[in-house]
This record gives sequence, C-alpha cells and structure tokens, in this order.
Amino acid sequence: MVRKNSGSSPSKGGSKSHKAMKYMIRADLKVNGNVQRKDIIGAIMGQTEGLLGDDLELRKLQRTARIGHVDVEMESKGGKITGMIFIPSSMDNVETAIIASSLETIDRVGPCAAKITVVEIQDVRSTKVNAVIDRAKDLLLTMVNSGDAATKTVIEEVRSVLTVGTAKNFHGLTCGPNVESSDSLIIVEGRNDVRNLLNFGVKNAISCDGAGNIKQELIDLVKTKGTVILAIDGDRGGEMLFRQLDEMMNIDFVAQAPVGQEWELLPQKTATKCLSQKIEASKFAANLPTDAEKVDKDAWLEDVEDFESEEAPAEIHEYFDHIEDLKKSNAIFVMADGTLSEPVSAAKIASAAEEAEGVVAMVFNGPVSDRILEIASQSEIETVIGTKEGKGFSKVDGVTAWLTDKHA
Repeated sequence: MVRKNSGSSPSKGGSKSHKAMKYMIRADLKVNGNVQRKDIIGAIMGQTEGLLGDDLELRKLQRTARIGHVDVEMESKGGKITGMIFIPSSMDNVETAIIASSLETIDRVGPCAAKITVVEIQDVRSTKVNAVIDRAKDLLLTMVNSGDAATKTVIEEVRSVLTVGTAKNFHGLTCGPNVESSDSLIIVEGRNDVRNLLNFGVKNAISCDGAGNIKQELIDLVKTKGTVILAIDGDRGGEMLFRQLDEMMNIDFVAQAPVGQEWELLPQKTATKCLSQKIEASKFAANLPTDAEKVDKDAWLEDVEDFESEEAPAEIHEYFDHIEDLKKSNAIFVMADGTLSEPVSAAKIASAAEEAEGVVAMVFNGPVSDRILEIASQSEIETVIGTKEGKGFSKVDGVTAWLTDKHA
C-alpha cells in the first residue's frame, strides 16, 4: 500500500505544529464497497461532527493545529476497501482517547457499510526516546572501537551495550562469544534465549534450534567441555527437549525456567536464580512425569507447529467478522462478487452447497468437522471458515480451512 496525505497541503505554520504532535491514532478500516479517499475523510469529519461538542470538533481542532491532517492508507480488492487511518494529536491523552473512540461510531462511508477499529494510540515522544537510545548505543560502540569513549558520562541504559557482548554464529547456531573458549557450556533452545542471556553478561550459551535434527558440531563441542548445563523452558516441550538431548550427549545439569515461562523472556534476577539452582541431569530425569516416556519424540515438533499457525490475510479476517452475525451451527456462502447467501442450518448445508453457484467460501459458526470439509470438497468450495477443529478434522486437497482460534 502507498501512503498518501489527505486534504490540502499544510502551511508552514501547520508544519511546525506537526512537530509538536504527542500522539498518533492508528485505526483499521474496512469498507464493503469501492470508495475514494475523499469519501473516507468526509465520513470521518461528517459523522463525528456535533458528537462530542464544539470543543472536540475535528474541523475546529485541525484549524487550531491540535489535530493534524488525517492520513489514509487504502487498498481495493474484490470490490472492497481495507486500510489504515492515521490521525496525529497534540492534545492530552484523555482528549486523544475520546477522539479515537469517536471514530468507531462511524458505520458508513458514502452508501457503503464500513467498520473502523482503533488499533493503538502511539506515544510519539516515547518512540523518539527509544530511537535516541538505540542510536546512542550505536554511536557509543563506534566511540569505544575508536578509543574515544568517555563512558563515565553515559547513562546506564546506554552503557549496558558495553557489557552484553555480541551474538555470534557457530556452524549455523546462534551463540555467545565465549562458547569455544569457556570450559562450561549452556545449551538453550533458541536464538532469542542466547540473546537474553547475553543481556545479563552470560557469554557461553548456544542454541540447539529446538528439537529435531541436532547438529553434529554441537555434539562434538559438548565433548570438549568440563560442564554442560541445559537451560529449558518451564513447559512440556522443554522436558521433551531434555529427553532427546540426554540420549545424544552428556548433560551434567538442568536449569529449568519457572512453570509456563521461557528463557527468552526471563528477567535477570530470575535467570540467575534458575542457573544457580540447577540440578543434576540424572535427578531431573528421575523427577519427570511417568507418562513422559510414552510420548513420541516428534511430539515436540507437533507442539511447535501448533504455535506457528499461519497468519490469515485481510480477506479471511473479513470472513471472520461474519461468524459473529451467525447463529451457532449455521453457515453462509460467500459468492465471487462478494454477496452473501441467506444463513442455512447445519442440516441444510450439504443441499445448499450443492445448489449454490459461484461460491468462493463457506463461513460456519462452529467447529469444522470432516463432514464440513467433505461438503466443501464435493461442491468445489476452496475456503472454509470456522471456529476451531471439529470431529475428524484433517487436511483435504483443494480446501483450505481458516479457524478463529488459530488465525484470528
């Protein structure tokens, strides 16, 4: 999408006032029809006029530079418009929140039904502060490398970059700079775990990139170390990773994160405590749940796949919206021209699908079972929308299922 400014060009005075903007309102836009940018701006101005009183009227606020120019990013697809609305504000947070919430009262753009949802109110000043900190860290590293740094005058947030070290690569595995020289080694699951430990000054950690194909180079590296610690997450997946690695290499100790927590998100105090309270690998294995040995090694990979659900495109999210309007176990059919059929009950879905022509998607308010997928396949409906996996759910050639509990 190409972002374009709406409205007339700001004057020099408006440009100066824009620099003082404190907040940016970002709102998601969906229009069930093909409209122009000026229609969207007109709807925003017109349908909020008089809603909040004279003091919070958008046109008046723009004239006094308390609200900046409204920007719109939009994309047309299949006769419908999706996009984002951007409104800068120099007012306080309460007034800005009121203006943002008023946008969600807009339900039409021209003759077309529309829906506006505020995504966030971004603090522009906070973003600038973060940018200053990040840039200061880069500049400080440059100064240190040239020998010109005066670190005594640098605040702690920036000075920390000197001590955390830089992540390196060991045969494709992310690691700290001391994994080869140190006599001890800490094995973690992923690259973000390594980076989090680097933030605390731990420089001898290496990732195994999860279960699956463990690299021979990692196994060989372990053989050269006096002490090997496996740092696992506080969940079933972490315990399964231990079982796999314990069979492939010599692990001396296990440091497990608190229940339900991950190493990549642990604060320094918790991470240090977990490492100090590590237990011998043999004792950890003895304390594992008895049913753990019955679990197939590939179950770890299945767990990972469950968390890596594919992100649904904007068109599918529009279909998700239709589920809210349906009774439980009812369905509608979306035609190629974007029109919708009348709702049908579960008992009539098969016959309705067979009779319908030009159907591109079936939206069903309920679990998607093998029967629903069979009906879609027989009627050559390529897309099925539902709430979750139902009885006998499995992949069917030619049919893609999108589920609100995984993709919404």
